[in-house]
Amino acid sequence: MSIIIKSKREIEAMRHVGHIVAKVLEVLKREIKLGMKTKELDSIACKELEKRGARPSFKGYRGFPASLCVSINNEIVHGIPGERIMDEGDIISRDLGAIYEGFQGDAAVSVILGDGSPQAKKLVEATEKALEVGIEAANNGARLGDISAAIQMYAESRGYSVVREYTGHGIGRQMHEEPQIPNFGRKGEGPKLKKGMTLALEPMLNIGSWRTCVGGDGWVVSTIDGSLSAHFEHTIAITDGKPEILTAF
Repeated sequence: MSIIIKSKREIEAMRHVGHIVAKVLEVLKREIKLGMKTKELDSIACKELEKRGARPSFKGYRGFPASLCVSINNEIVHGIPGERIMDEGDIISRDLGAIYEGFQGDAAVSVILGDGSPQAKKLVEATEKALEVGIEAANNGARLGDISAAIQMYAESRGYSVVREYTGHGIGRQMHEEPQIPNFGRKGEGPKLKKGMTLALEPMLNIGSWRTCVGGDGWVVSTIDGSLSAHFEHTIAITDGKPEILTAF
């Protein structure tokens, strides 16, 4: 496993692209409306990235046809924007990657459209908190398994399962670099975290089973039992102190 340590200049470049990702996700949060088609969100993301001089990471990646992933309710990740209309109470998970001057940023956020059920609200809140506790564990000198264990322990203590077949990842000049970062694991295991590592942490929590299935389009990943799912992600940098969130909203 070859984990890339970034220089100060590279961290600064990733800080800039992370800021772009965060700003575009903020615009999407303002613009999302009941009755809107998911492809409209993709169009907004494209325009906002272009306005900031950035390119989408996802479009064309292994054949993915859009700039934004939009996954709804029981869909976990990799939802392709299209004609689907977003309705009251839907959990809308938006995952966005951007490239600026050769460096990449990646973040995701789940929101409830309109007035969601208490069950949906608790799931979204727990998933966001699971990301927070994962980030808190990402300290210089800690082990990768400390992040994984923190996310798993928090999620399962709230009665949720964590998706095991899809993980966080290293990020930099490539969207997916080493290491893979599972959302489950054992504290004290795995490679040691070092200053200059840049990682994308992304817990995906389900109300039901952690098992998944892939749809007929070959992309969208859903819960195998149809239960609700939520997804949050930040790109972070390991520092001498607390980890820096490069895609902070």
